[in-house]
Amino acid sequence: MAYLELNNVSKGFGGPPVLKDVNLAVEQGEFVAIVGFSGAGKTTLVSLIAGLIRPSEGKIMLNGAEITAPGPDRGIVFQNYSLLPWLSVFENILLAVEAVHPDWLADRRREHVEKYIAMVNLTPARDKRPGELSGGMRQRVSVARALAMDPQILLLDEPLSALDALTRATLQDEISRIREETHKTVLLITNDPDEGIYLADRIIPLTAGPGATLGPSFPVKIARPRDRKSINHEPRFKQLRREVVDFMLNSKQERRTAITRKLVLPDIEPEDLNIPRSMTGWRKTPIRKGEVKEESIEVKS
Repeated sequence: MAYLELNNVSKGFGGPPVLKDVNLAVEQGEFVAIVGFSGAGKTTLVSLIAGLIRPSEGKIMLNGAEITAPGPDRGIVFQNYSLLPWLSVFENILLAVEAVHPDWLADRRREHVEKYIAMVNLTPARDKRPGELSGGMRQRVSVARALAMDPQILLLDEPLSALDALTRATLQDEISRIREETHKTVLLITNDPDEGIYLADRIIPLTAGPGATLGPSFPVKIARPRDRKSINHEPRFKQLRREVVDFMLNSKQERRTAITRKLVLPDIEPEDLNIPRSMTGWRKTPIRKGEVKEESIEVKS
């Protein structure tokens, strides 16, 4: 059995399923990237693994136990940082550590928090609040908070998509470095194939929705550590990017041709301009044929 395993998982919200028949196996210590279009169901997938929502069908297992609710064994880094604005960098991370390790002494908790603040290079900003930080620094806090919980698996839900290109590249390098230091099992959700290839051991495309499912697994056979400048000239990188993008575009085209929609027009009738409006002044609004009634009146003389 794989460390993280999804078996025939489907999820709907009252209409057509967002995800259908999703199967995934992730080994311990592996870095897997799921790449897909916006609206394909990537956040739904990571929310299922996090236990924030339950699948409509199928099971999700982590280290042999079924996932039925959120838990500290899964650390999540969201796209929108999710930091408490009235707490400092240190206090935001400390709050998570206290929830997971309430029995630790204060000195141990402080040392633990300081370790992960240093890991993401935020020691000079430890006492600043989120409003005093840049977007990239806030996301570093989110990463440190998730890692400080010492989860079995780290879930990254498009954590860099809201950042500018330079900051995004810097944090990609930071995530790669931290992962090499911690050897955590990581599942990255992204809409950027290049990001997935640069960071992951495997990249798996998500087909277009509705009813999205996972496509084939593409192993990233590029040696680590990976250099950002040279990887763009790597033949395997170019080939892999082409294969992943082609699969995603083809799945979108197949979905477009497979879906047919029946449009039902409202039962209304346009105004008949040939019918004069009332001259008595009691009606000046448009009149339609369906509103005209004919009656036969017999007059006795």
